[in-house]
Amino acid sequence: MDFTKMQGAANDFVMVDAHNMKRNWSKLAIAVCDRHLGIGADSLIILLPSDKANFGMRTFDTDGSEAETCGNGIRCLARYVLEKGLVSQDIEEITIETVAAINRVKLERNGGRVIKFWANMGKPRFAADMIPVNLKAGKGDVLDVKSMLSYKVTVSGKELTLNLVSMGNPHAVYFSQEPVADFPLSKLGPLVENLPIFPNRVNFEVARVLDNKHLEARVWERGVGETLACGSGACAITVSSKLCGYTESKVDIKLPGGVLNGEWNGNGEVVLGGPAEVVFEGKWPD
Repeated sequence: MDFTKMQGAANDFVMVDAHNMKRNWSKLAIAVCDRHLGIGADSLIILLPSDKANFGMRTFDTDGSEAETCGNGIRCLARYVLEKGLVSQDIEEITIETVAAINRVKLERNGGRVIKFWANMGKPRFAADMIPVNLKAGKGDVLDVKSMLSYKVTVSGKELTLNLVSMGNPHAVYFSQEPVADFPLSKLGPLVENLPIFPNRVNFEVARVLDNKHLEARVWERGVGETLACGSGACAITVSSKLCGYTESKVDIKLPGGVLNGEWNGNGEVVLGGPAEVVFEGKWPD
């Protein structure tokens, strides 16, 4: 099986063209994503045909579970089809269908080379059944969007005020006053991910506002663990920080693997910008 290893801000993926191919993708994801016995990646992404977009995409995380969407993965898939000659080299926009939505990816060029991919990630969702979050299983009353931005939970004796939002997949954003490097993410991340209020688990972001255009963040991804970057997580941070009045519509988010750009005007669709590069190619002996 031919594969391409890719990364976007060090959020890394194994890309496979799955046209005319059938596999147990969940089982394969566990094998290829293993960093000691496999290729090593945060997720396996497969390229598929689509009746609604230029291409289809499915994402399987390191534990074999399928993610509804993946912002960095969408941008990496756009680079993949460009590098493989599956689209015209002068194309300006590529559409990609995920489980969650149809995403438009615009290409930014400099000197003829594509240097950045901008993915339209759709509108954020705050309804409890869309996140989803089971309010009856938690504490406190969540009545409107403002309350969704201040939902308090206690994990391992620490109270966290979570900002709940769906970007096609569930997110809980916590704003810290201290540097994110000091946050005990490896300890609290899995606890937040598996809180009973989240029937499909949740992606957990810890962010700190540096000024009204810059933030720093770390992410605990559902089904993966801590990753060096997360595109949909960066979108959730962009939305939450804007609604809380912390930042403006355009922000740069510094993650351990690099900087991602988020744009949201307060009521439209979220746009995610960042790099997407090929690391290496090979054959998987299955």
